[in-house]
Amino acid sequence: MKIKVSITDDHEMVLKGIASMLLNTPELEVVGMYKNAQETLENIENDKPDILFLDINLPDINGIDLSNQLLKKFKELKIIALTNFEDISFVKRMLKNGVHGYLLKNTDKLELIKAMKTVLSGELFLQKNIKNKLLIQSTGKITDNGLKPNLTRREHDVLVAISEELTTQEISEKLFISPKTVETHRMNIMSKLGAKNSVGIIKIAIEKQLL
Repeated sequence: MKIKVSITDDHEMVLKGIASMLLNTPELEVVGMYKNAQETLENIENDKPDILFLDINLPDINGIDLSNQLLKKFKELKIIALTNFEDISFVKRMLKNGVHGYLLKNTDKLELIKAMKTVLSGELFLQKNIKNKLLIQSTGKITDNGLKPNLTRREHDVLVAISEELTTQEISEKLFISPKTVETHRMNIMSKLGAKNSVGIIKIAIEKQLL
């Protein structure tokens, strides 16, 4: 089964450029190209893409609001922001709406494909410099002020490592703790944040300003 991909962007050159970039990839099929939010809403149900690459700057409804509408209606749809906006406030708003990835338009084909495979596996994908900005913005101060869950210092270390997409074994080696201890910390973080998986951990952590 091919991965069905749609693209929403108001610049025809961008639409054609992305479609052309993915054209000779056997496992992918571009099923829709939309120039605005209205075209997206009118066609996406019939096109049934697995993944939608979505720009934020659209002429009618911005991508932030559109992502919210789409994910409420199409629960299985994976949305990856593909935009020129790298301001962390935009990243956080998109992730809060439930988008599954965030890429800048300077990405290449390999990263596009990696992002698609990552989100289809149920994980969150952030372009490296976006991820770094989120980490830099983190104060590292974990306090229970009624808004932030009261994570321990080691739990916060594990949280940061999870946001870096490290495996349990890699976290174990980085923090010099056993894999079993890593999993214990992960379960504690999920419990404190009310998350069900790694994607939920990152989304809630960003919302709570833990990252």
